[in-house]
Amino acid sequence: MKNKFTNLLKGGLVLGILLLALSTNSLMAQDDDKFSFDVSLNSDQFFGFYPFFQGAYSLSDKSAFTFYGILWSGGTGGGWGNWTEFGVGMNFDVADGVSVNPQIGILGGNLLSSGTAGSGRFGDGVVPNLTVNLDKSKTEGQIYAGFYAPLRNEAPTGGTTLSYLHYWANFGYKVSPFISLGGHFEHLINTGGSAVDSSTDVYQWLGPYIQFSKPSGGPFARFSFGTDLVEGNDSFFKLTTGFSF
Repeated sequence: MKNKFTNLLKGGLVLGILLLALSTNSLMAQDDDKFSFDVSLNSDQFFGFYPFFQGAYSLSDKSAFTFYGILWSGGTGGGWGNWTEFGVGMNFDVADGVSVNPQIGILGGNLLSSGTAGSGRFGDGVVPNLTVNLDKSKTEGQIYAGFYAPLRNEAPTGGTTLSYLHYWANFGYKVSPFISLGGHFEHLINTGGSAVDSSTDVYQWLGPYIQFSKPSGGPFARFSFGTDLVEGNDSFFKLTTGFSF
């Protein structure tokens, strides 16, 4: 009788564990449906090579918590104290195919707080930014604006802090689910610093882009190129490839 009771208890325990595992997997599957993640690899002649990631966790049909990171240190940022950016925000669907995503980021490095002088440090600067995305059946586009402000002054004697305004806008037409064509405009401005009297244009890019995407979603590749409108500069090129999970 004791053995039968023990076996029954073991069987009930195993059944309970299986039911718990099934229910947990079901809950996790539901949570997985709320989570999305994108990774891209980017290269241009100013920032060099820089990986980028962004993620979102849906809170409702119209809103989601978002986070992102840019590993500027992969390119030019390697000389800016291993420059790195990480931020969080909220995304809101404001119309069919249109979303607005305000975020705020924190920087590590030395570009803003000391004008690239000294070693990299956490809290190099702060980046309030806003992204507007367009994704419809036949059109796509994005508007971005971010202000890079130093959080403190670590500049040596005779040096300066730096601040920047970075923004872009692009718009394209989906020729098919596989290919899209459009135009890209991007502007980087050195807005000043502790020893900088006036703002200056770093670059001002304008030109077309072509993008190839897997029709069912996932991998994509985009190439943008054109002219630099800043006097003394020549042309620009930007290559991006990535994957959406």
